[in-house]
Amino acid sequence: MTEEQTQPVAITDLQPKMRLQGRVKETQLYGAVIDIGLEYDGVVHISQLSPRRINRVTDVVQPGDEVTVWVTKVNSEKGRIGLTMVEPPRVEWRELAEGQIYTGTVTRLERYGAFVDIGAERDGLLHVREMSTGYVRDPSELVKLGEQVEVKVLRFDREKRRIDLTTMGIGDEIENESEEEEPARTAMEIALQRAQAQQQEHRRRHGKRQSPNLSEREDILTRTLKQHSHR
Repeated sequence: MTEEQTQPVAITDLQPKMRLQGRVKETQLYGAVIDIGLEYDGVVHISQLSPRRINRVTDVVQPGDEVTVWVTKVNSEKGRIGLTMVEPPRVEWRELAEGQIYTGTVTRLERYGAFVDIGAERDGLLHVREMSTGYVRDPSELVKLGEQVEVKVLRFDREKRRIDLTTMGIGDEIENESEEEEPARTAMEIALQRAQAQQQEHRRRHGKRQSPNLSEREDILTRTLKQHSHR
């Protein structure tokens, strides 16, 4: 069940960024009081009514209006619920970290690179030199507007509101993880298969059909692994 489909029944059920439907109960100079169906009403500050500057609350909402809001802050002990009518970014600045991998959408192309929406407040810049190890004459050679691309956060600057992205090394990281996980298990499997095959062939030649017991299998595996490690 998504946040949009979840209907909280108490203030303790609320989480930041949770999307809710509410009704404007009253307007004040500082903002609007919203009835969200709980024991406590929420408040949308005048600065959170719209992305643009608002002079009067009533320029945006009136009592009785049905509105979509998102939770910003919750203080269950004091019964305070902060709301916003400006949809929050999926990825906030405090959540960003170098090396994070996102699937984003190309929103703009320039000669020097492409801008990619990863759900943050600002689109990230995928510079042309971060698209490939080889020479790229124009970003459109590799990406198109509206295309989804997998990118990694190279660096970011909260003060300048800038996010630099790269596509380099993402595939290598996935391959390296696979290589680190598989060899030990594969070696054991191969060694055991070889040991069992050798034992079966030995018994077939000598007319012995019974299966080796546990201690025999362990001894076979130990010898085989020792031989494998000296190759």
